[in-house]
Amino acid sequence: AVAEVKLRDDQYTLDHMRAFGMYNYLHLDSWYQDNVYYIDQFGRVMNVSVTLETALQKPREVFRLPTDLTAYDNRLCASIYFSSSTWVTLSDGTGRLYLIKSGKRGNSASEKWEIVFNEELGSPFTIAHSVSFVKSDIHSVAVLLLRVEKDELDTKGSGFHISLEWVTIAEMSKEGDHRYEIFKRRVLQGKSVPHYAAIEPSGDGLMILSYKPFKFMQHEEDKLEENVDGKVTNEKKVVDPLYYWQQTEDDLTITVHIPQDIVKDDIKVQFSPNNICVTLKDQPPLMEGTLYSSVDHESCTWIIRENKSLEISLIKKSEGPQWPELIVGDTRGEFIMDPSQRSAMAECLMHLTSEVMNPNPDKENPPCNAQELEECDAFLEDSASLCRFDGDTLKVTHVINLGSNQYLFSVVVDPKEMPCFCLRHDVDALLWQPHADQPDNMWEHIATFNALGYVQASKQDKKFMACAPNHSYAALCECLRRVFIYRQPTPLSTVLYNRKEGRQVGQVAKQLVATLEASDPILGFQATNERLFVLTAKTLFLIKVNTGN
Repeated sequence: AVAEVKLRDDQYTLDHMRAFGMYNYLHLDSWYQDNVYYIDQFGRVMNVSVTLETALQKPREVFRLPTDLTAYDNRLCASIYFSSSTWVTLSDGTGRLYLIKSGKRGNSASEKWEIVFNEELGSPFTIAHSVSFVKSDIHSVAVLLLRVEKDELDTKGSGFHISLEWVTIAEMSKEGDHRYEIFKRRVLQGKSVPHYAAIEPSGDGLMILSYKPFKFMQHEEDKLEENVDGKVTNEKKVVDPLYYWQQTEDDLTITVHIPQDIVKDDIKVQFSPNNICVTLKDQPPLMEGTLYSSVDHESCTWIIRENKSLEISLIKKSEGPQWPELIVGDTRGEFIMDPSQRSAMAECLMHLTSEVMNPNPDKENPPCNAQELEECDAFLEDSASLCRFDGDTLKVTHVINLGSNQYLFSVVVDPKEMPCFCLRHDVDALLWQPHADQPDNMWEHIATFNALGYVQASKQDKKFMACAPNHSYAALCECLRRVFIYRQPTPLSTVLYNRKEGRQVGQVAKQLVATLEASDPILGFQATNERLFVLTAKTLFLIKVNTGN
């Protein structure tokens, strides 16, 4: 049977459920379609491939994990990711990572799985993604490890945080000896399990789609360096404003502190309808620039006060409007609000506020009628965001707030590219292909599944979603038995009329439902262009969706 690992009593959060409780135990080899893998209770990696149209070969063992998994109490499910057509990354769920050279897979004679790297990497994890790439003639494999870790500092939340470790293993040659070793380890932390996390094919960056943001955790030395830089910049920031200014409906008053040795003859103030320039002695202008609005320059004056400050009075050309700034783009001044202006402003805003948190929502017209919303429109989360991190600087280079565009599923359309992700857009579902090497077209819309966003929302018991790599259909399965298949619209061979609207219908999209003869819960779900694979603890079902060309 499949090596299912049930959640323990201490894995009680929604994040544990998402990361490990909803784990897909069936692994599709996108490099060789119609080849699926699972790991059984003896720690054997079993391959099942399709030979004829619907005939499955007998499961065959391609690899056996060296560790006795039953000896570990706190292990997670074993996980596998096909990094390339000849490289595989594998985790046994105890915290050990294996890098395997498989040869060409897919039931070929050259297939032979051999371990080239295996190391204990700390607490147990599952593999979220991995890629194989060559840079400067050095072969590397980058892997993304997912952990849900106890967080002692989190007293108000769930008490856990999510860690994504980005490990790069590279081929090192020492005195003619070629071996694979860890080249780089970097850790990101966040407060929610990412919906999608993938390394770019070149290994230069990382994309994460999550509800809560992730950030790189730095080493102590980096932190110290940053603190030193931070102190310098903070010191620079604490500088007194160059000038202070106030305004009424018809005039503005500017106060500038001047050095003790400056006398009246050293000061030169020039007014024009839209500009001001203040210079002291032969120095560069102290204040200069375009005023926010026009002034009556002939009525403007200036005097030196006893406390060695220069006071400039400007008369507004148009009375009334408040100026948000004095000199356009100049941030060296500070606006001081008059107490009477403060109270007037508070009075103006009074009607927008209330002493009571929610005075009477039913009174008059509420801004949004919750009853008009259907259950499927209520999102579990406020808003997710999609971030791209640069592998060198570890900084975020792109951020997209997805708003109400709910994440649905991800799928590998082309194994040489990053996995695609599918988002709900209103009632539809749109499939997006990331292109890390195209900064101007980083996320390309490649397919639309009409009404899928709406339909899937009504399936309360859904567990997995997927679509064919050629987007000919989308499918979802419930926790038990039922599988729903949604085909793309296809032209009709006969004439069909919509009676209500009196128009001819050219295309129809079919929905199919398959009921499995199984009482065990569904543990794995994968889609290819022609077939759906559905895994329970003891059975692998094959559903023929499209016929091959």
